[in-house]
Amino acid sequence: MPTTDRKKQRQGRDAAVQGTNDSSAVSKASAAARGYFHDVFLRHFVCKAARRAPLINRGYYVRWRAVDHCVRRFLQVTENCPKRQILSLGAGFDSLYFRLHADEALVRAVVFEVDFPDVTRRKAALIRSNIALRGMLDSHSPAPTGPVYVCSGQYRLIGLDVREESQVVEALDAAGLDWAAPTLLLSEVVLTYMETQWSDVVIRWAAKLLPQSVFVMYEQIHPHDPFGWIMQDHFLKLNSTLHALGRYPDTAAQRRRFLDKGWEQCVCLDMNDFYLGLVPEEERRRVEILEPFDEYEEWHQKCSHYFILTASRGSLMAQALLTRPTVSPVPSVRLSRSPVALSVKTLPVCLEGLGMASTLVRPGQVLLTGGSSRGGRVAVTRVLLRGQEGWRSVIVEPSVDFGVRLYHTATSGPGGGIVVYGGRSSPLNPVRGLFRVTLDPCGPPGPLDSGDRDAVKPRVERMVCTGDPPPPRWRHTATIVSHKGKDFLFVFGGKNESEAALGDGRFLCLDQQHWTEILVEGAAPEAHHSHSACSYQGGAVVFGGLDRWGVPLGDTVVLKPTDRGFSWERIEVQPPPVPRYSHSAHVIGEKLVVVGGVWLHSDGVPGVAVINLCTRSSVEFSLDTTSVPWPLMLHSFCSELTDSEEPELLLMGGGGNCFSFGTHFNPQPVTVDLRPALG
Repeated sequence: MPTTDRKKQRQGRDAAVQGTNDSSAVSKASAAARGYFHDVFLRHFVCKAARRAPLINRGYYVRWRAVDHCVRRFLQVTENCPKRQILSLGAGFDSLYFRLHADEALVRAVVFEVDFPDVTRRKAALIRSNIALRGMLDSHSPAPTGPVYVCSGQYRLIGLDVREESQVVEALDAAGLDWAAPTLLLSEVVLTYMETQWSDVVIRWAAKLLPQSVFVMYEQIHPHDPFGWIMQDHFLKLNSTLHALGRYPDTAAQRRRFLDKGWEQCVCLDMNDFYLGLVPEEERRRVEILEPFDEYEEWHQKCSHYFILTASRGSLMAQALLTRPTVSPVPSVRLSRSPVALSVKTLPVCLEGLGMASTLVRPGQVLLTGGSSRGGRVAVTRVLLRGQEGWRSVIVEPSVDFGVRLYHTATSGPGGGIVVYGGRSSPLNPVRGLFRVTLDPCGPPGPLDSGDRDAVKPRVERMVCTGDPPPPRWRHTATIVSHKGKDFLFVFGGKNESEAALGDGRFLCLDQQHWTEILVEGAAPEAHHSHSACSYQGGAVVFGGLDRWGVPLGDTVVLKPTDRGFSWERIEVQPPPVPRYSHSAHVIGEKLVVVGGVWLHSDGVPGVAVINLCTRSSVEFSLDTTSVPWPLMLHSFCSELTDSEEPELLLMGGGGNCFSFGTHFNPQPVTVDLRPALG
């Protein structure tokens, strides 16, 4: 490619990268406006304020919190030094200087901000035109010269390309940077936009030129799982490729990167570790009640795909700004993974949705209710039918409208009929009431694939129940258990608009439609939601979930029938399964088959875990998705065991809002061949 063409191409990419600054500034301002953190200056750098979704507000909060944590620690460590500096690379419209100045935190400190000349020119103009910002600069500042657009006693704004070491040295010399003074370098999602050879150059020259320094970086990791694919695709569409992901895909690689390029110490945490381990519990509770929120899967995935890193040089900077939590809220579990991967195949059926509920009505017939799709929350009821030509999806109209509901349950009773319970229309509106559903085939009797009937018609009746009903909830489980010859719907856990997690278990006698008190002995599982529960030997087996503090669980607990009622028994499984939630599960013989979900610290994404309830052992199987032409996200989905001779799982729906990168729906059902896992 001719030199001029390469130059134009690079200029185009640089312009696209500069555009990410504006979006980031709006998102930070949105989080500040909602009270996630205190910053009255951000609004001055935003032309038009916008309220972002709660998920995005949380994401920018944890970014702000991590960087602020490191900055405050640096200022604390260097408080007795005669001079200290903060050098922000790719600072954009960040308000760090103004916030620290207002807090009187810049004693004997100077903030240097570096970015492309076009960005710094715009920022300088905003500062000069705003009386509040202009008033925070020294009145007797030296006149700006060369690439220095703002020059104040404690603040220098410089326009240059940090990839060119000679230009950096010349410009920072002119701006008055003291190369020997303790220096904090900041890089928030900056270096990854450069070709890796150039970002490595920046890391290397920083280590070489600043002998007493610490480098703080916030960037992305894990490019190879479904969330990572969608994240990369988003930035590709913006012409802002995330270059570092290829060579440095995880925290271990990033740590080696800095140590190999001249830095003496390095700590790297993903944002789940930072948030759950280093943000005080009281502060987390404050943040988590600011807005209605029910996107836990997307929140944890976002945090697992970003990291905060500190790398240091020099004896003065030996005090770590970032430390690993002494006790991890999510203990590391060694993954016992089988070398065999389970085959996944797509079905040629158009079906998407998040938060649906499913139940196998009879062989070859699956009922799907509720959920949300690209058009938003829907009240659609579907039936998946299997005939000689395969599966097909049919939208049906029940005799009574279920209404809009997500994260509810649909449970088949032993005597026929399906009980639909709970759910929500929004995080502030739980759905009340129960329904009993039966499916009547439309048209004359005959095989489902005869062609003379295209659907089945759900007959729906509202269940009027006596007794003391449980509080409304969603993300719960509802399982059939038996007591004294009667069948009960056992409703356990979940959450609602006022409780982060529920720990109660309630019994509904299906014959009498009466909420019944039954004695349950033993230590009950802690309150949690987004777990699984399967009927097992007259009782139930409960696995996983998310506790009230937002930490995934990996417990296997059995509700066992007794002469007087039931008792809880915890099963110690070896090796322990990796904690997870938002999965599905099925009991096949004496094996609990756990499918999909979200976990925090293990490599890849959950596939299938098989827990042998007799031997109390477990093994993880990954999924071979090479034949699936789109990212397969296995959370907020449903699954059913088909009636085929070979054990096979049918997975339907799933996906989520991938932070600010767009919403992904699995567009088709898939099947998983369980034979290698059950043999």
